[in-house]
Amino acid sequence: MKQRSTVITLIAVICAFFVFQLLNPEVVNFLSLQPFDYLRFSNEWYRMVTVALLHDTSNSIPYHLAFNMILLHQFGAPLEQTFGRIKFLVIFFISLLSGSIASSLFLETASIGASGAVFGLFGAVIAAGRRAGYEVKSAIVILGINLVLGFTIGGVDWRAHLGGLLGGFLITKTLLLLNAPK
Repeated sequence: MKQRSTVITLIAVICAFFVFQLLNPEVVNFLSLQPFDYLRFSNEWYRMVTVALLHDTSNSIPYHLAFNMILLHQFGAPLEQTFGRIKFLVIFFISLLSGSIASSLFLETASIGASGAVFGLFGAVIAAGRRAGYEVKSAIVILGINLVLGFTIGGVDWRAHLGGLLGGFLITKTLLLLNAPK
């Protein structure tokens, strides 16, 4: 029996939640990322993770969700294959949390999306690089395009992108060092 992919499971959960969000738009009020002071006073730290379940529903075509899920699959699948399920999840969630922290520290209003985690996967691919057999140049080109778009298109939480990128890079370098031959 073929082992189920964690990446596909994450994509399925996020997409299912998108449908739930369409049916119940109020869920954004309870799960979106909020400014750090709000999190501190409300003690709603779970929002640093649940932010990844929410995506923009203002367009008839869910661009935000589609781009995040395509990139999650494109970069997540090879990372899961290289590092295994548990280490991949560590990379994903550290990226998500570092993106959420960077975002919430500077937020003035709510933020949504899995982009921090997805950008962390860019960082992981760059950190693992040729050692894991990745085509780093194409990842850097895609990353560069996404960073430029993040700074030029309104409504994009570029702080979450940078925080996730840094978190993904650092946790992957750490995992590689821990597994290096001695």
